[in-house]
Amino acid sequence: QTTGINMKAAILLLATLFMAPVLAGNSDYRSPEQVAGAETVDVDQAERLHQAGVVFIDVRAPRLHKKQHIPGSVHLDLNSAFTEEALAATVAKDQPFVVYCSGETCTRSFRAAVRAVRWGYTGVKYFRGGVVAWRDAGLALKKPDS
Repeated sequence: QTTGINMKAAILLLATLFMAPVLAGNSDYRSPEQVAGAETVDVDQAERLHQAGVVFIDVRAPRLHKKQHIPGSVHLDLNSAFTEEALAATVAKDQPFVVYCSGETCTRSFRAAVRAVRWGYTGVKYFRGGVVAWRDAGLALKKPDS
């Protein structure tokens, strides 16, 4: 009984210590640079793909998408809407598409790209820089009032 309580306390302590920098915004974490089977694109490549009419998929939480997003992007929240069926209704297996989230400290686009490749998609473009890189490059973002 005592061992179980001590183990739970130790796990809670470790989780708290691990999460504190993340919650404080001081994390040095960066999402992986590459996804096997996908092409990592930088902001210049992403802009060219956007201008060419390639589908952009925002996998961020609904509140973030509502606040601002790349114009014309399709919102498929990774945690609730990014399913194999939803992706199939959005793009063909061999059609190029760009998946993005909040930037290098966000893992959602990485995880979405991994899933899409696993589901057999061959045109996956992993925009690791996401909304942050898009904004920092001076590119337009769709906001509620625009």
